[in-house]
Amino acid sequence: MSKPMSPGRVNSAEMLKLDHQLCFALYSSSLAMTKLYKPLLEPLGLTYPQYLAMLVLWEGDGLTVSELGQRLQLDSGTLTPLLKRLEASGLVQRQRDSADERRVLLSLTGAGRALKLRAAKVPPQVACAAGCSLDELAALTRRLKQLRDEIQSFPQPDAA
Repeated sequence: MSKPMSPGRVNSAEMLKLDHQLCFALYSSSLAMTKLYKPLLEPLGLTYPQYLAMLVLWEGDGLTVSELGQRLQLDSGTLTPLLKRLEASGLVQRQRDSADERRVLLSLTGAGRALKLRAAKVPPQVACAAGCSLDELAALTRRLKQLRDEIQSFPQPDAA
């Protein structure tokens, strides 16, 4: 783990400018990324959150809803309507686990598996729009994941 940054002699007025905020750079980049994906995913019949769910299922079919939620960092209240729409589109099937009825298993349909081939066109289009090679995007992704992991492991102050 790296050392925490010290503000040192940084001018606090400069620090508080919007364009100097990492949080805003990430937030506005996320908005831009979602906007970029919308027309790329329309031919696939997917929304951005549905695309993320399909990416996880293409990696490993047969997950439970809770496993998918952990991977996407989403709760079941958010996932359930998303999965219902994917099921209505004929891309996934949901069924209760016969060994434990509390668990809902997800499996790709033939159409869901076939969609992966068409979705393979999306990452190169994103790289092109970002002005990056796929390798550069992979490096940026690794760095952002490190940042996320550092932030998630940072001790939260106690609420008083």
